[in-house]
Amino acid sequence: MHDTPLVFIDVETTGTRATRDRITEIAALKVVDGNVVERYVSLIHPGTSVPAHISQLTGIDDDMLADAPAFSTIAASLLEWLGSATLVAHNARFDASFLRNEFKRAGYTYRPTLICTLRLSRRLHPTLSAHNLEALLAQFDITRARQHRAEDDATALWALWQTWQRQCEPERWQGALADEQRHRSLPAHLASEQLADLPSAPGVYLFYGHNRLPLYVGKSVNLRSRVLGHFQRDHQDDKEMRLAQQIQHIEWEETAGDLSAQLREAKLVKTLMPIMNRQLRRQGQLKTWYWPSDAPCPTLVSGKALSQPQPGKLFGLFRSAKEAKEALRSVAEEHQLCPRVLGLEKGNGRCFAQQLGKCRGACCEQESLDAHTQRAQQALAKLQVSAWPWPGRIVIREQSRRGGPIAHHVVDHWCYLGSATNRRRAQTLTGEVPQFDVDTYRILTRFLNAPERHKLRISPL
Repeated sequence: MHDTPLVFIDVETTGTRATRDRITEIAALKVVDGNVVERYVSLIHPGTSVPAHISQLTGIDDDMLADAPAFSTIAASLLEWLGSATLVAHNARFDASFLRNEFKRAGYTYRPTLICTLRLSRRLHPTLSAHNLEALLAQFDITRARQHRAEDDATALWALWQTWQRQCEPERWQGALADEQRHRSLPAHLASEQLADLPSAPGVYLFYGHNRLPLYVGKSVNLRSRVLGHFQRDHQDDKEMRLAQQIQHIEWEETAGDLSAQLREAKLVKTLMPIMNRQLRRQGQLKTWYWPSDAPCPTLVSGKALSQPQPGKLFGLFRSAKEAKEALRSVAEEHQLCPRVLGLEKGNGRCFAQQLGKCRGACCEQESLDAHTQRAQQALAKLQVSAWPWPGRIVIREQSRRGGPIAHHVVDHWCYLGSATNRRRAQTLTGEVPQFDVDTYRILTRFLNAPERHKLRISPL
């Protein structure tokens, strides 16, 4: 199957982040026509200290690396030695990502063809309970002098490869290798069959780890492209690498369009709390500045005010009172507004900012309250929360492509009540209005400001 040499390789590192951690040891066996023809073994000075827990695992410490060469000094010779050989490694994306980043730091581009023996093991022995190298060596009675040392692991991997070749029928062996090459970009623990029916359509996708632990929820107007894209950037993105190392199962839902996908993503993140979705997970009592039409200053109120008609204006959406006050204080300083009149500080008479020339004097009648109010509201205009422009609930019909699914979303005062496949069913979504959610509000305002562009039809319900 292979016209080029195979290089069985293993690297030891200072950690698991390929973009920041460094290689401490590399070992490679070059195999041609079933024989090891060359070996490359070297400790590598990482340019930083080795963490204690890594030293305990590998036995490699700072003293051992004191006289070792830096990767940059061996990069040229190693690149020439590797040539166009196919790399064979257990969890190959890990080793290849570290090599690619080390070569990049040294000024070289390295994009090898990979064979992952972890993925190969899952194809050859789907009934085994574990496919890590230690478990496989025990399963096939292969001895190894030391664990987590590069040369011993690379040698053991070559022995495992030879065992598989002897035990497998040639047709089955070649079929497994061919299948591995077709899906070599996929994570090691993910069965390629799970992606067979992934559509090039809008929707949401869910990544799960061991024991169906939710790892990540995402959305896209092209599910197939977006999901596969996650597995192309792991060598340059620590988050993508963590996903690639942990993902074992994928689920997805096709939606009527981008709006459906974004609303569904926000809901799933808050329900499942995936460990790698941080932005949409953040919840809590929102705060906003409410400025009644007859008041000289705003009042900090709960975000629930956004789901109710208000006679005044609402400015900003904040996740805490501290964040809200800091934002108002920043606007006051930028526009020479009075922090005392705005309620940011207590006292009577001239405020401290006015004494410093940073307030135009609304606190001591040098500026009228009406003029101050007008200036303040103009300054806050960029933070003003959009008023609900409809008298009550609305239904948003969405269908992004002909023949695709249709959704009818019910919304009331920026609160998303749910979706249905037709308007009749949408009319039954008349339960209690849920708590205002800032992420849903931001999604809805983006789409409702330009409904025609997103192929949306809006009507009262």
